[in-house]
Amino acid sequence: MIKIEHLVKNYGANCAVDDISFEVNDGEIVGFLGPNGAGKSTTMNILTGYLSSTAGKATISGIDILSDPLGAKKLIGYLPEQPPLYLDMTVEEYLNFNYELKGCKLDREKHLGEICDVVKIRDVYKRVIRNLSKGYRQRVGIAQALIGNPKVIIFDEPTVGLDPKQIIEIRNLIRNLGREHTVILSTHILQEVQAVCDRIIIINKGKIVADERTENISRVVENNRRFNAKICGPQREILAMLRAKPGIVYAEVLAERDGDAYTYTIESDYGVDIRKNLFYTLAEKGWALIGLEALGMSLEDIFISVVDKTDTSKAVRDADKRRSTKQKTRLESALASDLVGDAEKRRKEAADDIVEEDE
Repeated sequence: MIKIEHLVKNYGANCAVDDISFEVNDGEIVGFLGPNGAGKSTTMNILTGYLSSTAGKATISGIDILSDPLGAKKLIGYLPEQPPLYLDMTVEEYLNFNYELKGCKLDREKHLGEICDVVKIRDVYKRVIRNLSKGYRQRVGIAQALIGNPKVIIFDEPTVGLDPKQIIEIRNLIRNLGREHTVILSTHILQEVQAVCDRIIIINKGKIVADERTENISRVVENNRRFNAKICGPQREILAMLRAKPGIVYAEVLAERDGDAYTYTIESDYGVDIRKNLFYTLAEKGWALIGLEALGMSLEDIFISVVDKTDTSKAVRDADKRRSTKQKTRLESALASDLVGDAEKRRKEAADDIVEEDE
């Protein structure tokens, strides 16, 4: 449905988007992530026809956004970070205005009624937009993006400024839209991506540094292999035992102390559940295990690790090195390396394809 090929956008000497390529399939919900200044908004603006690219191309259902901008834009519904609302209009007036603006040919009353039911704004249909809450304004913005029943919907930070209840409602709405539309969701809220998206693309310094199915990342995130264990007994002996025990790749004692018990951070090897074995070993030695807390790895950990691995700034590398022993684990580093390696492999294969075509 969406195909971006070797897209480049330069602002003078600054390269905002540096030769990126990816595809989004029909009915897929894709999360587009990246730190500030990574190139997310520039890519979205090119995809919606707001900006032209320096090189490369973007197509919607086979239509080039630059060659046939009107044809491509008819297939796109777009909700920018700040919804383009006319506050003095009622919701009814605003949606009818957008219906006319888009030259929609569907039955007006039926089509707008269906959209209002989908985004749940029937009860405010006659109200002035200025008097609506932030959540309802966001819903009206989504409603205008759905007019004309576009095949592709692009959301840029759709839940910014919403309360927790409104965020959950918008997430459910986006998930439901994915059943009949192709959706690209650009956001900084990583839990949102994990809850809604089928796939995650991470961009940093204008390059795609990771492209993976959400379930593959979630499987790793939910696979708890880090624990805080509170154990009674001689600190040095316990720490030596933990470090020498098969299946444990990392062990360190924390400053926390509870009587004669110390807290130890433990990380097990891939695919190894260390809990039962650890319990039996401690019982044999007469060291009481009085607490065991699983420490899951969050999507934030993965995001930071991936971005850090692709950041070429010496200052950032030095800062990362200083705090690596405290903030990073082998699991995060290994996963980040795999994601970055896969992205680099895809870029190399795409470059090789261009060379073959030229020959």
